[in-house]
Amino acid sequence: MANVCYCVTRHNEPLERMEMPTPEPKGAEVLIRMTGAGVCHSDIHIWEGVYDLGSGNKMTLKDRGIALPLTMGHEIAGEVIKAGPDAKIKAGTSVVVYPWLGCGECPTCKRGDENLCTVKTRSMGVFQHGGYAEQVLVPHERYCIPLGTLDPAEAAPLACSGVTTYSALKKFGDRIKDEPVVIMGAGGLGHMALEVLRAMGGKGAIMVDIDAGKRKAAVEAGALSAVDGTAPDAAKQIMELTGGGAHCVLDLVGAPSTIGLGVAALRKGGDIVVVGLYGGELKLPTVYFPLRGMGVRGSYVGTLPDLKELVALAQKGTLKPIKVTRRKLAEASDAVYDLKAGKVVGRVVLVP
Repeated sequence: MANVCYCVTRHNEPLERMEMPTPEPKGAEVLIRMTGAGVCHSDIHIWEGVYDLGSGNKMTLKDRGIALPLTMGHEIAGEVIKAGPDAKIKAGTSVVVYPWLGCGECPTCKRGDENLCTVKTRSMGVFQHGGYAEQVLVPHERYCIPLGTLDPAEAAPLACSGVTTYSALKKFGDRIKDEPVVIMGAGGLGHMALEVLRAMGGKGAIMVDIDAGKRKAAVEAGALSAVDGTAPDAAKQIMELTGGGAHCVLDLVGAPSTIGLGVAALRKGGDIVVVGLYGGELKLPTVYFPLRGMGVRGSYVGTLPDLKELVALAQKGTLKPIKVTRRKLAEASDAVYDLKAGKVVGRVVLVP
């Protein structure tokens, strides 16, 4: 029986429907039937085949060791069809998959930071086939987290947008409970950040976006306020809304303009955590770091324990699901084009 997948075969071209052999799980591998696959902004970079490093420099998929054809999709929920002889998970179990796999053996992986492995990155939907498919082979049962009664389509985004924002917000520590977080980008990741921040007991968020519709949707979703990032006085607005400057800026875009605005609106001792992969180059006076006591750091997705904690919050009802738009797997290519065009509010999730 063939496994229907929608793959990147040529950059900036429609995804191609392909039929691949149905995988046979070995060892502790698990074969699942896809019940939800989120369409993520980072998929756009893979589909385009290039990352902007600034100053005219580019990083290609080949530079990252990513080969085509590739079935994208790293936000994966599914139902277990079959498990290898060494796996104990039962057929029929509804799961969300942790996709950020490393070698599993190096010191980084063994301390629980597989997402930061530098020996052999094996992330699903990036370095190996992912969720834009009828069936998905998960390399080990430990990466399958049971969902219980959670809706698979609503739970799938926890594997990336959820765990990414959760891990990033944790880097601010307890300040999120006393100070509003300024969030750059009010798309699907931004809406997830709002819900995760609320579940973590955060004071609230000030959303920054250039799209009026997305700003409106963010306020309706519970943001304290929203600022137009292109406004000449955007930094002044943020400083007024935060009572003198932001303590915490979460940049979900990662463009020079958003980081620059974050620096301009940051108070002494504040921190910026950059998640977005928009690309470009950061030019900043080095004296800002000591004189303003500021910090700028990156955050790359999250750990397996992070995802387990998030699923537990969702199962308790503490973490509410974000709005998802379900589209059929056969519409995967259209979904990617719509996301690229900025037509998506919330998250698009592919379903069978």
